[in-house]
Amino acid sequence: MSKLNYKGPVVLVVMDGVGLRDQTEGNAVKMAHLETLNTLMKKYPTASLGAAGEYVGVPKDDMGNSEVGHNAMGAGEIVLQRSAAVENDVGTGKIFETQTWHDIVAQIHNHNSTLHFMGIFSDGNVHSNIAHLEKMLAQAQKDGINRVRIHILIDGRDVPPHSEPKFIHRIEDFIHRLGDPDYRIASGGGRMVITCDRYENDWPMVEKGWHTHVLGEGRQFANATEAVETYRAETPDLQDQYMPAFVIADNGQPIGAINDGDAVVYIDFRADRAVEMAQAFTYNDFPHFDRVRYPKVYFAGMTEYNEDLHVPEHVLVGSPVFKHTLTEHLAAQGIKQYAISETVKFGHITYYFNGNSYHIPDGEVDEEVPSYTEPFNTRPWMKCAEITDKLVEAIESGKYDFLRINYPGGDMVGHFGEMEPTIAAMEAIDISLKRIIEAVNKLGGITVITADHGNAEELLNEDGSPKTAHTTNRVPCIFVDDTENSELYKLSTDDRGLANLASTITMLLGQEPYEAWLPSIIEEK
Repeated sequence: MSKLNYKGPVVLVVMDGVGLRDQTEGNAVKMAHLETLNTLMKKYPTASLGAAGEYVGVPKDDMGNSEVGHNAMGAGEIVLQRSAAVENDVGTGKIFETQTWHDIVAQIHNHNSTLHFMGIFSDGNVHSNIAHLEKMLAQAQKDGINRVRIHILIDGRDVPPHSEPKFIHRIEDFIHRLGDPDYRIASGGGRMVITCDRYENDWPMVEKGWHTHVLGEGRQFANATEAVETYRAETPDLQDQYMPAFVIADNGQPIGAINDGDAVVYIDFRADRAVEMAQAFTYNDFPHFDRVRYPKVYFAGMTEYNEDLHVPEHVLVGSPVFKHTLTEHLAAQGIKQYAISETVKFGHITYYFNGNSYHIPDGEVDEEVPSYTEPFNTRPWMKCAEITDKLVEAIESGKYDFLRINYPGGDMVGHFGEMEPTIAAMEAIDISLKRIIEAVNKLGGITVITADHGNAEELLNEDGSPKTAHTTNRVPCIFVDDTENSELYKLSTDDRGLANLASTITMLLGQEPYEAWLPSIIEEK
């Protein structure tokens, strides 16, 4: 194809959690007033991209998510993701042949201590899967481990918002089928209340989790079902993800405080909501909060949560390998890059986009705008205006050839399963898109608008209940190009996914794609 040559920059806009779906019912994308987005999709070439399952390196029918979606965009090829690797290693039993598992078992036997499991607790298979926990419980019993405590981060985000106590009953029934060993749920709370902060946006969340899980401090209940039912009776509309913390106690004493000699396995295979607690368990010099008591434990992650710093040291399943990322390839060609989002998605447009690496490529500038810490359904516009201000300023500066931005609203607000705030989130994004396109067009550039997975387009389940999880729907990819270059290319008619974006962006920048990448979405007319 003739080499493309834009006077202005190439700008990639990621509308997080905005998929394609024809039906209007439950579809905040269809119901919102999106003057800009709707006009663009009619006026400019628009492809639909696969953003779930095998398109992003997860099992065939699994929904997409922000981690794997951004990985795929930046990788340029399909990389087997953690969820698929964990599924394979747990299913084959390979996980129990690792040195890490043998060390966990030895730790418990040598210290006559307790094995603790901790992590997001559902079958959502985005951060973790309760089926993997069940396999590990069964193996722990085979290996002679007599005492296990489970610290549950209640989901309600990748699964329906009022799923509990379904998963509690499931794990308790499973333990009963094992013969009722001394395996018990010891503490818990909603994933958006304790423990599961990400990108260091709210360390007090992690501190609250430390006090709940490790120190055994908090409101006490006889069992986890009692905790959930009590909180729901007190607040009938309470979503699982916002369940207050609780501690299980016998005679006023917590049953699962974590002590010297114990072992802790964090069951999440996705890094972003696990790495901060992993740091709290493994860093001797830890500045973020007073741990009060720092037990000497053997801590293992399902996978590595920070590949650059190797956190944690001990893992059960290896991490995905990214051989040659888009940002590295562009940096080698001297392309100046810029990335921006607000805190809750900053790591996705940088760390995940860069192949699970905190290393900033040469010539790249990353900018983060602090997110609100209040629930996003009360502030659905999020930081759209602020990150757009900074992006437009960066565009107009003329310093950068390739700029990228993530708008979190379709995902972060969509996770509430509430129509009105999600519509507001989409309309805030729409206003911002107009500002970006005007800035890019003035300089003779091109804006490519896409998404990492679906969410906002499907907020109702078939029974009419709120849907808070991601979807398997395809996502849009719009080429907003008012330059003469638009006459040189057309969209491929072949099936394409998010991983095809790396070759596409490279060609738009007038460069040759890396030879191992998947083909571009555009081709010569």
